[in-house]
Amino acid sequence: MRGALAPHAMTSQLLSLLAAAVLAGGCTQAWTETREPVASPGEKVVGYSFYPQRRMPTPEGLASLRLPVGFAADVFARDLKNARMMAVADDGAVYLTRPDQGDVLRILEGRAPATVISGMDGVHGIAFHGGRLYLETIKELSSFALKADGSAGDRRLLVQNLPDAGQHVHRNFGFGPDGMLYLSIGSDCNVCSEPDPHHATMLRMKPDGSGRQIFAKGLRDTMAFAWHPDTRELWGMDHGMDWMGNDVPPEELNRIVEHGDYGWPFVWGNRQVNPLFERPNVDKDDYAKGTVPAALTYQAHSAPIALVFYTGAQFPDDYRHDAFVAMHGSWNRSPAVGYGVARIRFQDGRPQRFEDFLTGFLVEDGRAFFGRPAGLAVMKDGSLLVSDDANGVIYRIRYSAARKS
Repeated sequence: MRGALAPHAMTSQLLSLLAAAVLAGGCTQAWTETREPVASPGEKVVGYSFYPQRRMPTPEGLASLRLPVGFAADVFARDLKNARMMAVADDGAVYLTRPDQGDVLRILEGRAPATVISGMDGVHGIAFHGGRLYLETIKELSSFALKADGSAGDRRLLVQNLPDAGQHVHRNFGFGPDGMLYLSIGSDCNVCSEPDPHHATMLRMKPDGSGRQIFAKGLRDTMAFAWHPDTRELWGMDHGMDWMGNDVPPEELNRIVEHGDYGWPFVWGNRQVNPLFERPNVDKDDYAKGTVPAALTYQAHSAPIALVFYTGAQFPDDYRHDAFVAMHGSWNRSPAVGYGVARIRFQDGRPQRFEDFLTGFLVEDGRAFFGRPAGLAVMKDGSLLVSDDANGVIYRIRYSAARKS
């Protein structure tokens, strides 16, 4: 049975679900801009529903993107519609998932994208492992052989009963240094006592889908995660709750450890207790002491949905083994935030701080945008790819010492 919510929290949760429904069907459409303060009688405003208007990308927009000195962005591919997650094959081809179209594209620069897999409604997570292409939909995990021409061969259905996670149907997965498959499962709500213990977790299983277990819990929606190349530790960005204000709670960078409890929905950040959610027989202060605090926090509602450690050789040396995070952008904040790529500086395997890396997609004083970063991938030449699921573009970030002048 779900825990009791305070009256204004109940109102907020209903609005959150409505907003999620709008988002689910609107990420590739021109949104109507609305500013709607949300509060119950006698209460302070606890959140905003604010959808910046979508604009089409233009050469002028591309030129206005902001990057550190020496970096430049160009268009790797366009007209891809709902471009989400990416993986780079050994031959350098980019494989792209499109959940709305239910397919996977294979993209080589200068050639028309080829559809290599179709009929997989909601396909999102993607990875290569053991010479096979792994894909995840809302309920299923599959692997495919790859033919010599890069097209998909036989399919093996590995798992067909993944938790759907309700409000957070999209998730990502990856293969750890231990050879195991790790898969994020978001919460099925904004704030609630979950009926399914597999919701709001990181799952671990063998590559064939067997031996599934909960690796860590209390993670509202950790879509963005990866392993540090040196320490082999798992790091993930978790989404904070909605409808609690412009700046609370923050997005979290967590070191995700086995049996770790990260606190959702009772605790966030450095064991900060959630004052708006109660459940019988839970002392939140005592509970908080047993949770894992965030390593770093980031602006609330930025919506991190992909994370990659930089292992290429093209960028300056101090970028190597730092992380990049795609911030998909807010809908529950005014003014809007996110809509860019952040860099996480690491030193000796420990995160130090966030920095802006790619910004400029928000335009017209934040009332509109022309790109929502979604997936990230490091190319064989060391350039960084950033997919935009709103306008169907893949941007490429390259570095040249000649650009420093």
